[in-house]
Amino acid sequence: MSTWKTSSTMFAFIVAVIALGAVAHSSLAQEKPAPSAATAETPPVPEAKVPANVHDAVNSPERPAEDKKLDAGRRPSQMLAFFGIRPGMKVADLFAGGGWTTELLSRAVGPTGTVYSQNGPFPEKYRKIADSWHERLKKPALKNVVEVDKGFDAPDLLPVAPGSLDAVIINLNYHDMVGLKMDRDKVNAAILKALKTGGVYGIVDNSAQKGSGARDATTLHRIDEYFEINEIEKAGFQLAAASSALRHPDDDRTWFIFKHRDRVDRFMLKFVKP
Repeated sequence: MSTWKTSSTMFAFIVAVIALGAVAHSSLAQEKPAPSAATAETPPVPEAKVPANVHDAVNSPERPAEDKKLDAGRRPSQMLAFFGIRPGMKVADLFAGGGWTTELLSRAVGPTGTVYSQNGPFPEKYRKIADSWHERLKKPALKNVVEVDKGFDAPDLLPVAPGSLDAVIINLNYHDMVGLKMDRDKVNAAILKALKTGGVYGIVDNSAQKGSGARDATTLHRIDEYFEINEIEKAGFQLAAASSALRHPDDDRTWFIFKHRDRVDRFMLKFVKP
């Protein structure tokens, strides 16, 4: 074989190898790793390490008895401690419902902090929840709460200066936004804009079976955690931590969550604004 032919053959081989490498690289680039694969769940915070402001907020004798009935399943000390809620913070509770989370946040951030409690328009059948929310916010102890009575499509969903919030929490309601087909891209963009760099976007939700996506959002009120992770990471957030504090391994995630509210398997995720 001539030197020219040998060189041509070698050149063709090298080009082929490079091309195959490029295809492999492209394939890997498109094949995203499993969400949170590198984020191992942390165990519950030991009771002795729960911050004093969180302990006092949860154990306040002024909290309604109806609220405290939900504590066994929701473990508010774990939620507030995991999301790092401290005195003086400016935080928001989106999709606040009757205000269970709003009141806890209000007591945890104290008189030097501020809580923006948001609900969109309530359908008539949920008027009782709306009335409960409005009445709760009249409490003198919650004078650090700003009522935000706006829909999720409002251009000023969070009436704050950009980069001014320390944390935004959506507790057990992200799946409702999915089920109601709200524009979560718009909501997540508003949250990203409102948070400080390093600010926390805290999510708690009822887990559905892996790979089920949004299938059970309106029926069982559950959602695949990877579905939420993908949406929120796509919005520009980074998943910083996950907690096992609300896990119930015995839950096969096939039943309506209100059947056994205290035994629902839940995920708790902490995202941050880069």
